[in-house]
Amino acid sequence: MSDQARGRGAGTGGDEVRAFWGRLGVPGLVDVHTHFMPRSVLDKVWAYFDSAGELVGGVEWPITYREEEAERVRLLREEFGVRAFTSMLYPHKPAMAEWLNGWSAGFAARTDGCLHTATLFPEPGVGRYVRAALDAGARVFKSHVQVGSYDPGDPLLDPVWGMIAEAGVPVVMHCGSGPAAGKYTGPGPIGRVLARHPRLRLVVAHLGMPEYADFLDLAETYGEVRLDTTMAFTDFSERTAPFPVAELGRLRDLGDRVLLGSDFPNIPYPYIHQLQALERLGLGDGWLRAVCHDNGARLFGLPGSGRPDSWGRPAGPA
Repeated sequence: MSDQARGRGAGTGGDEVRAFWGRLGVPGLVDVHTHFMPRSVLDKVWAYFDSAGELVGGVEWPITYREEEAERVRLLREEFGVRAFTSMLYPHKPAMAEWLNGWSAGFAARTDGCLHTATLFPEPGVGRYVRAALDAGARVFKSHVQVGSYDPGDPLLDPVWGMIAEAGVPVVMHCGSGPAAGKYTGPGPIGRVLARHPRLRLVVAHLGMPEYADFLDLAETYGEVRLDTTMAFTDFSERTAPFPVAELGRLRDLGDRVLLGSDFPNIPYPYIHQLQALERLGLGDGWLRAVCHDNGARLFGLPGSGRPDSWGRPAGPA
């Protein structure tokens, strides 16, 4: 363990995190938005955050959990009690996604609790390597429209979305315009994809920040659209992209399709703060149970996910 980790001690928030989900009566957390990637790539990502670059809104963004890989896994699994998490990784240029998929398959195979994650980019051969990832057991895809600067409706991706939809594998997509807008961010481009592929299991990262209402509209229109909570409602995000109070009722009503996401380790505050931010919404323990565990457990077919969900309905098939 690093000196930094030792110095934090109880400051990791592990006791608080476990007390949070223990009080809710769930066996842990399911976090659909955590980042693990090859160290050479991660170092560049961290350097970009350190530079307060344009894609992070030009704001100071300290990395709270800047640890070696094994320590980051230990924090999630042992300190926080996260049952299942992802290795959200993404290319920013062609000829990168397939290599990342090879790394992530190996990471999932050697890492208890990690859901085998894959990614993609609009390029020749994308259908081949997405098919290979699905055949290898990929359970979730990551698409980063902002960083990749690509149209999710690119013709090269159209058959790929159909393939992923047919497989029933979720895609966590950063398609909102926060913290900085891109050419293809916002509800329009992905809305056109959903019109062609309404069964695509899209998970909108960051609740679609800052276009929250527009992405709630998409979730109400398409029954397979979900939203993750990554960084939403935190003090950090509320300063620049506050969630509109008038939309809380809609968020509550969609509670069976909202999933916990954290952005660990690339967050400028302790992990517990995301959970506290959700709790202070006042939407009730049933909503919190669903968001922090049951919805993700059901989506990914985790052991014990067949119990009735927090809303009193029998859990459907994964």
